[in-house]
Amino acid sequence: MAHPTPIQSLIGGFCIPLAAHELLLLNGNTFGISGFIHGAVKGSLEGLAGAAGLVLGGILVANFEGAGPANLQLTLPQVILSGFLVGLGTKLANGCTSGHMICGISRFSIRSIVATATFFTSGVLTTQILHRNLPPVASVDWSLSADAVKLLMLQAIPLSLSALLYALDFNGNKEKSTSDIDGKAPNPPHPVLRAITYLATGFQFALALRLSNLSEASRVLSFLLLPFHRGFDPSLALVAGGALSLGIPLYQFAHGNQRPRLGGKWSIPKGGKIDAKLLIGSVIFGVGWGLAGICPGPGLVNLGRAIGAGGSALTPYTAWVGSVVLGGLLA
Repeated sequence: MAHPTPIQSLIGGFCIPLAAHELLLLNGNTFGISGFIHGAVKGSLEGLAGAAGLVLGGILVANFEGAGPANLQLTLPQVILSGFLVGLGTKLANGCTSGHMICGISRFSIRSIVATATFFTSGVLTTQILHRNLPPVASVDWSLSADAVKLLMLQAIPLSLSALLYALDFNGNKEKSTSDIDGKAPNPPHPVLRAITYLATGFQFALALRLSNLSEASRVLSFLLLPFHRGFDPSLALVAGGALSLGIPLYQFAHGNQRPRLGGKWSIPKGGKIDAKLLIGSVIFGVGWGLAGICPGPGLVNLGRAIGAGGSALTPYTAWVGSVVLGGLLA
């Protein structure tokens, strides 16, 4: 039985939007992890760097925790089906929990709000059908473990790197207001520094995910069972609450002059259609999420944890990530 961890989950939730905001200010991009994966497959160096940062963060976590992720309580064909649906759905909907729920809702994007409501609903329904036999949760753990403190402190390293890159201001944007730069061509990108930013923020995001316990598939499924079930774990509500309570003011009041510090275009979506492709993709993603309790970010982090620790979890997580790639290619 799992112990709900409200304090640890809330602190982890506060940490999640920090990495996303660093990528926004430095590169002008949304922290969309499914986009990292689908982009990397198509040859994007930045997407590959973001995905690699998440995996490397998982490897580090495994080394100091001395253990990998718990095995998924599914057969290998079910794991592959889950990954395929997540890959297919996120490609069609152009986003997952990070891009739509954390970043999109922080921007008050109606498209992202609709996508989140849709995949959450299909995820809940899938979990209610397939995982009604989860055991009851144990007593609440109000502590912050020693490993959690390490995860919190380690995030200072990539955060400091982002702060340094921002302060150096390679393109001289610091003194320019949005009105000064409207209609002007983007500054030339700094490809190496942009890739390093993706790597560092992906690494930081991985540590925040692990701190929040969002990396644990069983906790996600317990949350998706909702309060009517004895196995309901409310911890992840605090993750989302913490992430949005910081992510919203960061975007609304501190998104700068929309001129990325490291050059390139400001690529944050504005508006967008709510169409059948978005809705169908979100439903498919939610079914895959509710089947295994894994979405792209935790999938990559847990792949790293499985690589770092070895053991039987490596096969299912490798298969899951591989099937996400396949689903995206076939979308």
